[in-house]
Amino acid sequence: MHQSKAKKIAISLLLTLAMLVSAQAAEISSLIPIGHTVGIKMSAEGVLVVQLSDVQTGDGAVCPARDAGIAEGDMIVSVNGASISSNDDLQKQIALSGGQPVELEVVRDGASQTITATPCADEDGVYRIGVLARDSMAGIGTLTYVDPETGAYGSLGHGICDSETGVLMPLKEGSLIYSIVGSVQRGEVGEPGALQGEFTTDGTLGTVEENTESGIFGTMTDSSLYASLESVPVASEDEIQVGDAEILTNVEGDVVEKYSVQVIKVYPADDKYGRGMMLRVTDPELLEKTGGIVQGM
Repeated sequence: MHQSKAKKIAISLLLTLAMLVSAQAAEISSLIPIGHTVGIKMSAEGVLVVQLSDVQTGDGAVCPARDAGIAEGDMIVSVNGASISSNDDLQKQIALSGGQPVELEVVRDGASQTITATPCADEDGVYRIGVLARDSMAGIGTLTYVDPETGAYGSLGHGICDSETGVLMPLKEGSLIYSIVGSVQRGEVGEPGALQGEFTTDGTLGTVEENTESGIFGTMTDSSLYASLESVPVASEDEIQVGDAEILTNVEGDVVEKYSVQVIKVYPADDKYGRGMMLRVTDPELLEKTGGIVQGM
């Protein structure tokens, strides 16, 4: 294959977009497109089991959680009736068991069930059931739109899932914080690349109220990212056409720029994967900086 052609294929990455239409946005006629990165912090409703691991005891390695039927991707929400909101809560309740059986309320595939597990003491005498769990996560993403009348926003175009299990994180609470792009890991064939963000902890920009397959949604409490911007009409589905278009994104520092792309395919409303459209980046400057579409854009 000719080298220039191979390079073009390598850097013209394709992006499949989910349509960002929340219940709030569906009934309004205009929104402000943003394209600015934000830091996203979320805590889960319970703790997510991301790995089962053996507990080393004086009698050998055992895993009480596996033996009881706990599976990776389960959400543990209570132990013996006590609500669990962090890994510390989980370990505290297991330690209090004294090795006696505990009843775990577990959510799996949206359904709740009770599973009984018997903790064992490790070689240091600490009672465990053999799970590695996650109770929160943070990252960088792009703020897609804001309703200037209400502050309602949509972001990402996909849900926030656990990287180990692929499970959509059940949301307890979350917030948006201000961020800039510090560097870019360029995308290559087989490697999606990513924006590397730098966060500030000086207050929050908004709340995260929903984590769905189509993105995260909530309310902006700080208008600094959009106060000087103008609304544009919301397109109906039949107005989206194949052809030249522009995207908004900041891939360097704090400045949002317009870049040229092509809409190369529009998916039907009943697409089984929830896709809205597919884009190809054509802007030479953006291709030089990122290699195409990278994670976080």
